Amino acid sequence: MKKYIITLAASLILATGCKKALEVGPKGSLNESQVATPAQAEGFVTAAYSQLGNDEINRAFSMYQYGNIRADDAYKGGGGINDGDVFHNMETFIASRPDQWNYDGIWFNIYVGIRRANEGIRVLSKFSETEYPLVKTRIAELRFLRGYWYLMLENLFKNIPYIDDTVPSDEYKNIKNNALSRDQILEKIAGDFQAAAEALPATQPQIGRANKFAAYAFLAKTRLFQAYTQNATHAVTGIDQNRLQQVIDASDQVLASSYKLQADFANNFTSGTFENGTEAIMSVQFSSNDGAGRGRVNFGDMLTVPQGIGCCDFQKPSQTLMNAFRTTTTGIPLFDTFNQQNVDFATNTVDPRVDHTISRPGAPWKYDPARVVTASWSRNIPLYGTYNSMKENVSPDCDCFINVAPFFGNTKARIMIRLADVMLFKAEALIELGRQSEALPIINAIRDRASKSTAKLVMANGQPTSKYNVQQYVPGTNIVWDQANARKALRFERRLEMALEGERFFDLIRWGVADQVINSFFDSEKSFRSIYMTARFTKGRDEYLPIPQNQIFFSENNYVQNPGY
Repeated sequence: MKKYIITLAASLILATGCKKALEVGPKGSLNESQVATPAQAEGFVTAAYSQLGNDEINRAFSMYQYGNIRADDAYKGGGGINDGDVFHNMETFIASRPDQWNYDGIWFNIYVGIRRANEGIRVLSKFSETEYPLVKTRIAELRFLRGYWYLMLENLFKNIPYIDDTVPSDEYKNIKNNALSRDQILEKIAGDFQAAAEALPATQPQIGRANKFAAYAFLAKTRLFQAYTQNATHAVTGIDQNRLQQVIDASDQVLASSYKLQADFANNFTSGTFENGTEAIMSVQFSSNDGAGRGRVNFGDMLTVPQGIGCCDFQKPSQTLMNAFRTTTTGIPLFDTFNQQNVDFATNTVDPRVDHTISRPGAPWKYDPARVVTASWSRNIPLYGTYNSMKENVSPDCDCFINVAPFFGNTKARIMIRLADVMLFKAEALIELGRQSEALPIINAIRDRASKSTAKLVMANGQPTSKYNVQQYVPGTNIVWDQANARKALRFERRLEMALEGERFFDLIRWGVADQVINSFFDSEKSFRSIYMTARFTKGRDEYLPIPQNQIFFSENNYVQNPGY
């Protein structure tokens, strides 16, 4: 799966404003009508998978720009406000515009993935199991991929045209983006994941292919978003109890499988031995020296490499996120007061996950005590500070660290969903159902793993990098475990566990608290981060991106703009 890519003319373009581009097909291409053998049909499946790794520096499918920088977890970073100015517009919200090229780019490229899945389904549906024994499995893989892309698109834009394999490409522009409600779109997405889960095997012979449990994991995620109902202006109007039970049911399928938490949190974010490990349910595969031009390198996250080891110091963890890892004397978060003062690593105790997630001057980079971070690793300290994002990055000594001048990428597999995420889905559903006592051992299992993830967090003298203290919740001792406090603990746990993995903004939208949290973040940080002096999240608008203006042109005004833009 990592070593080759088949480029198909029918898979390359969903929509374009330049008609001539559609009139010229690439050499060596294959269209649907020419497919005569299962081997040729396999090429369509490979092409659909390949889109998972086809992001670039300004359209990261990891969602770091859309899920972290738009939330309270990270600043844009880079050289200054004008270095990637559209992402500054995103993080401050006030100047976010429908004609921004990055919105058009992410929409377009997600629909490329959807179109590849649709075309593959049409092609494969022509074969019988006798002709093509793997046909049902491959169709299920394509439905999984289609569901994955649509869930991403729905969470970004909400009002989207839903196009499946029954729609010919020349009809795409005629499908309205308000024909289906949010719930109806999520139901179609859930249908793809459900069908995939029922048809896929428990294990796949090739790393990188979706299996049954990957489908159930994303089904749980879809049902969780669907459980929180919204009105036309994006306000959460209720929580559907039946959907919550569906989250639990899908999660239980995954939790009963052979997947398990890594013994050390670090193992999820290192290359080599632990890639595609016991916790990684589904990952994007990357490679180099594979005959595919520049190689299948993770271009999407390459801008987040610190200036001290490459370029270009984007996605700078926020002070607020850093403060969230501070713990009490009993080893639990300071839920309501964590941001009243900045963490002092000389005196405060912290959750070990901070040093797996955020680098800082004086601490080792990626578990290498001989390589200590300095302030010179940061490009614009007055605007963005001196912290760096670590999970997606690697050691420069790794043969997976690839120079793509002037940038640096890597070939470490990017986890799309991991077991801890699914565990927290179930815990959230249980708490919202008033069954918080059942959620307690799930959250505590994750905290227990965090407490044991310190072996690699040492300085050159062998001493711990920080003062670590994270404990499990003990009702009646360090917490009152009622529904309100359990909800608070769950939401805090998601922030600590999933920090800088592209989930934060979408969690805030799901819970209906984005305006409160993000505006509070602006108010707390603007005194020392001038980038936020005029920043403001507008409730009823900023929960979703605007429909890209180029796509409205493409649809000949069949698409309607999202509220407030």
